[in-house]
Amino acid sequence: MSIIHSFSLKKLLPRTLFARSLLILTLPIILTLIISIYIFFDRHWSGTAARLSASVAGEVSYLVEQVNQHHNDDEFMKGLMDSSITHFQVSLKYIEGGKIKSDSDKYIGRGQVIRSMLSHELDKRIKRPYLILVDVEEKWTQIQVQLDSGTLIVTSPQRRLFSSSGYVFLLWMVGVSAILLVVAILFMRNQIRPIKRLAVAAERYGKGRDVPFFKPEGAREVRQAARSFMDMRARIDKQIQQRTSMLAGVSHDLRTPLTRMKLQVEMLSEGEDKKALKSDVDDMKRMIDAYLQFAKGDGNEEMERTDLLKIFERQENIFERDGFKIEVAAEENKTYELFLRPVAFERCIGNVISNAQKYAHNVWISLERDEDHITIYVDDDGQGIAEEHYEDVFKPFYREEKSRNSKTGGVGLGLPIAQDIILAHGGEITLDKSPKDGLRVVIQLPV
Repeated sequence: MSIIHSFSLKKLLPRTLFARSLLILTLPIILTLIISIYIFFDRHWSGTAARLSASVAGEVSYLVEQVNQHHNDDEFMKGLMDSSITHFQVSLKYIEGGKIKSDSDKYIGRGQVIRSMLSHELDKRIKRPYLILVDVEEKWTQIQVQLDSGTLIVTSPQRRLFSSSGYVFLLWMVGVSAILLVVAILFMRNQIRPIKRLAVAAERYGKGRDVPFFKPEGAREVRQAARSFMDMRARIDKQIQQRTSMLAGVSHDLRTPLTRMKLQVEMLSEGEDKKALKSDVDDMKRMIDAYLQFAKGDGNEEMERTDLLKIFERQENIFERDGFKIEVAAEENKTYELFLRPVAFERCIGNVISNAQKYAHNVWISLERDEDHITIYVDDDGQGIAEEHYEDVFKPFYREEKSRNSKTGGVGLGLPIAQDIILAHGGEITLDKSPKDGLRVVIQLPV
């Protein structure tokens, strides 16, 4: 049960760092605002309104007693009305023989808070029918009390019954919270921006693209992460450069004696021995070229915007000249251009098709594109590969065909080279069962 609850809670949380950081900053402000408003209105504001209502109700109770006793004394009534305005700040009016509506209608009009508070206090002090009328717009409250001989009307300004400090406090709280929220948003955007730039730089570098304008900025921890990324990039570039330089020397050192051996073989007289030695030298040259090609990788080739359909069109023409049929299909009304190293990528596709050529009669290539990736499917009708060997075939020098005959299975570097090139472009290459009953190679490249 707790696992399900935790999973549902994670689904409700924001996904981005900016949204989560903003939530951490604003949630305490919102909770503090809610609690403060609740405590203020429940304790201070309602308590103040109750005391004001009690004061007015007490005054009304006193006036009711005085009018009920002296309503026939005009001079007393005149003095009472004047003193009510002077001391109680309420106006007093008496209607001889007047009647008010029933007690059940005492909540007519607006101003429910004023009516409820005042009604509660009047019920405790006046044992007579009364009616409360509130005019919020004109800011006055009228209390009509039914006496034995008539109706007493007491009109009080709302400031005697209602404190506006609650609204002022609410506006201040909401205003200050809004200002803090805006400041938090601006601050968090400035803090998140260097992290986004670091993520973009890492993504571009992972796809094999250059990031020349990236520099550390932001908070100390973000700068430290950016400097670590730049140091890592420099070490990787240096290792690649050293490996390329070393392989250039190895290539020269290996090919020089191999060339002498080839010349010596040519000087031999014709026969089975010469034919066998020549075949061995050719195999050695082909294997050395394959090893160096695998170790060298992409070299220093620059990234450029390339149309994949043109690369597949060239590969289709190359293999069809050797009598091997390839069918290429792509979704209509979509472009298949992206930044890559065209020579290296074409070598990758050539290795995949050549691998299929050894075991199949036909190859079908299809391309699909969505917002983030271009997916390439290479299907053949060969014998396929057992599923448990899908990962093994990407290991250097691994051959599912166990004999070391290079004519039947190569040297085991075709797919490893293809994987190395795809990974250098930030992509992924996997194997699957083909709907054509052979092997399917799935290549996914980020757009």
